[in-house]
Amino acid sequence: MTTNDRASRTVLPIPDQRYAGAFTYDATDADTTFPAVPRVTAPDGAANVLVILLDDVGFGASRAFGGPVNMPTAERLAAGGLKYTRFHTTALCSPTRAAMLSGRNHHTVGMGSITETATNAPGYNSVRPNTCAPVAEVLRLNGFSTAQFGKCHEVPAWETSGVGPFDHWPSPGNGFEYFYGFTAGETNQYYPAIRQGTSPVEQAKLPEEGYHFMEDMTDQAINWIKQQKALAPDRPFFTYFAPGATHMPHHVPKEWADKYKGQFDDGWEALRERTIARQKELGVVPQDADLTAPSEGIPNWDDQPEDLKKVLRRQMENYAGFLEFADFHTGRLIDSLDELGILEDTLVYYIIGDNGASAEGGEVGSFNGVAGTNGGADLMTTEYMLEHLGEWGGVESYPHYSIAWAHGLNAPYQWTKQVASHWGGTRNGTIVHWPNGFESKGELRHQFTHVIDLAPTIFEAAKVPAPVLVHGVTQEPLHGYSMTYSFDEGDAPETHTTQYFEMFTNRGIYHNGWSAVTKHHTPWDTQMGQHGGSFADDRWELYDGSTDWTQAHDLAKEQPEKLEELKKIFMIQAARFNVYPLDDRTAERLVPGLAHRPTLVKGKELVLFEGMSGLTENVMLDLKAKSFSITAQVQVAEAGGRGVLLSQGGRTGGWALFLDADGHLVYTYSFVGVIEYTARSAEPVVAGEHQLRIEFAYDGGGFGKGGLASLYIDGEPVGEGRVERTHITLYSFDETTDVGRDTGSPVVSAYGARDNGFKGRIEWIKVVQGDDDHSHLVPSHITLEALMAQQ
Repeated sequence: MTTNDRASRTVLPIPDQRYAGAFTYDATDADTTFPAVPRVTAPDGAANVLVILLDDVGFGASRAFGGPVNMPTAERLAAGGLKYTRFHTTALCSPTRAAMLSGRNHHTVGMGSITETATNAPGYNSVRPNTCAPVAEVLRLNGFSTAQFGKCHEVPAWETSGVGPFDHWPSPGNGFEYFYGFTAGETNQYYPAIRQGTSPVEQAKLPEEGYHFMEDMTDQAINWIKQQKALAPDRPFFTYFAPGATHMPHHVPKEWADKYKGQFDDGWEALRERTIARQKELGVVPQDADLTAPSEGIPNWDDQPEDLKKVLRRQMENYAGFLEFADFHTGRLIDSLDELGILEDTLVYYIIGDNGASAEGGEVGSFNGVAGTNGGADLMTTEYMLEHLGEWGGVESYPHYSIAWAHGLNAPYQWTKQVASHWGGTRNGTIVHWPNGFESKGELRHQFTHVIDLAPTIFEAAKVPAPVLVHGVTQEPLHGYSMTYSFDEGDAPETHTTQYFEMFTNRGIYHNGWSAVTKHHTPWDTQMGQHGGSFADDRWELYDGSTDWTQAHDLAKEQPEKLEELKKIFMIQAARFNVYPLDDRTAERLVPGLAHRPTLVKGKELVLFEGMSGLTENVMLDLKAKSFSITAQVQVAEAGGRGVLLSQGGRTGGWALFLDADGHLVYTYSFVGVIEYTARSAEPVVAGEHQLRIEFAYDGGGFGKGGLASLYIDGEPVGEGRVERTHITLYSFDETTDVGRDTGSPVVSAYGARDNGFKGRIEWIKVVQGDDDHSHLVPSHITLEALMAQQ
């Protein structure tokens, strides 16, 4: 009997069993026998598991669920599996992922919001407690191979640097043996900030050579699975495939966007009407379902100027191409499983969106999605966007679409991403495919389900129990319910009968077919938290799901007793799962000290050394809205020096201190990737040891102001230049600070994305903040808007 035969698997790691048999004196003695070396292997018949989670896709986007976007892979899997029409997320990226990967509600695992707005409240600290071991760790300890590819936005902001700790990274902390992806809310698809494990990785080729992260991560996933099955064919795998698509930036090759030319010329209202008609044909909504009224604040298509309509149409064509492009590469992954002969024995979840479509692009969308939150909205004029229409989705862009397209893609439901009170924020089309696990094919399932239901379903497919003890820590019971009961019984009564929702104090409760909801804030209301009012004054709505599939008819006035019943259930669930205290603050949550969350870098000085790279803005000194100095101690080679000394940011904006091709000391500031301001030394830096310095004197008087950049070589002034406009919030969510080079997309046009490293030696670089900090004058809603737009 092996160790595994004796193991209950409820205690992990499975305890090693000491050999209790007889020992001999001489290994050559005929009586010398020992059992085989014990190995932890998965239970016999355990299925492979593949979870595919797309980003920011509305329920009404995919053609599989009645939308306008062709997704052949989704339809292929649906034809051989099941479509779940009432599958729900949390309305936001990080919380959905944390809930799904743990099998517990998002507040219970500390992810009530995104990591950048964490507080010290248990439901909002962004730290998964060790009482909630993630699914990957449970499967790894049960003999599965585990890997994650793509997006991870669950690492606490202060733990995202190369010094860790790595307890909450995919690998090693979250149970994935291999990780290839990015640890941010978004990434530049042409210049992604890739991590392999915990180390930065340089992309294999440039975008002009055909690089796109969606293709890259798919190649990596295919290769990993092939290696697993080549070397350990009997060992099942758990693969989590989480593209950055279709989150902003909507980066896609032009030919994919062109496939949708003319398909959205009649606007978003017409799109919603067509979508619900197709949804009724497919049966993903009932024949008597009503299209909800436009959400408050959504503009009318006919009121848009004709020139702006040209931009708006291209935004949607580009987005549709991006979604189909993501589905195409997902199809390559599915094809690889088929070619290996393992698709039929792989439980595949294809979750089309971690929340509803994103309403973070503003009323008219943007060619550069970070411009608006940095005071650069005036640059994103209709004329500017028209001028760059041919570049939309390309390497020079960082685009997002209008809030109205987001609303249209959530048809037939109300509201969008961030709004957990209504189905537009939380209902996502989901497909389950597992030929060897169930016989039903091409059918619909209408039972209420939620992302926390994946964990118990996966454990059933893996034939392992939910553990009670992991690494010596007693575990919180799973909060979800296995979906296997519905696989071959379409009419089976749903088992997940009660579920709360909360995001940014938008709240809801589902119970036995009814839903009670209240919306406290609107995603495109940039004054969030400024005038939210008392929670007690929030108006609750009531919907009967048995007669009103889409939450179109509010029954609060007709059935106040029922509403009060559901509100009480919400309060009980909220208290049980760490939702309280409700928190709609802004300024306090944006400042680590006020929010009582840790920071990595403390004080006003930071010394950096050659080779340090991949430092996100969360782990760097913030130089915005203040004076500062940067001093580099360097050795310039006899052949002359050129290359980057220190850079921060990328295509969407930032700055770099470097020696140009002629050896001149240069400081360039890129304002939202549109305007460059430069200070340059009059003479080149000669060979030898030098101190090179830039001092920036901030004008003050508010945020986003300009300043004077002065350059020094060995203490002597050598040049200066004005910077008229500066960033308010973030240069980028994923672009980094790098010593001795500029990784990712280049900050400035003076050097390229490759071969920009400093041709000399850097001893150290010292960054010092000035005392004239004006960041307190930044309206808190602007910073919050920036964070929400990039998660």
